[in-house]
Amino acid sequence: MKRVALVTGANRGIGFEICRQLGAAGYTVVLTARDTDKGARAVRTLRREGIEAHSRMLDVTQPDSAREAAGFVAGELGRLDALVNNAAIAIDPDEVLETVDLDVVRRTLETNLLGVLACCQAFLPLMKQQGYGRIVNVSSGRGSFTKLGAGGPCYRISKTALNALTVILADEVKEHNILVNAVTPGWVRTRLGGMKAPRSTAEGAEAAVWLAMLPDDGPRGKFFKDREEFPW
Repeated sequence: MKRVALVTGANRGIGFEICRQLGAAGYTVVLTARDTDKGARAVRTLRREGIEAHSRMLDVTQPDSAREAAGFVAGELGRLDALVNNAAIAIDPDEVLETVDLDVVRRTLETNLLGVLACCQAFLPLMKQQGYGRIVNVSSGRGSFTKLGAGGPCYRISKTALNALTVILADEVKEHNILVNAVTPGWVRTRLGGMKAPRSTAEGAEAAVWLAMLPDDGPRGKFFKDREEFPW
């Protein structure tokens, strides 16, 4: 039985590297992106490395898009073992809550929180049907209450809320052998993190890949960095 993983926001950066590492571990990967051309190019790169990969358009802010992706996975691949919610935006680095445009808040939450929920809702029926699933929510240390402070308030709030979603959902599905956890990749050299970041995409992706492949007795409802628990 070959396991199947779907990763959102995966045409570049950490998402792409998660696909690469899961594919190297023997998973069939479904690489999703808003831009179909970019997704297709990324999949061609993975296939040249010998990875079984499929490209699908998925805009996490559109629940119909998530449901269509779930339909493809169920119809063409028959199962989904791991869902990695990686897609995220950070559009408020210089904002402060006193003056931030509420539209910026809404746009951030639509992607970083509601987009994750939409994907979970779309794929959970398939995981429940097969009695197995791993959901990995790519969060951020900037969303930990131990790290909260000024700077990028919308992004921080969205990741704090994502952490709460992780704990609640993990408890809701605990009887179905579905393990839900959050991970912070740290400060990684990506378009979002910038080229001065100290960590590579491979380092940032590794813990997410580990969580996507947890055994049945693995942790649930926890927050990790580099396979070590991280404070909420």
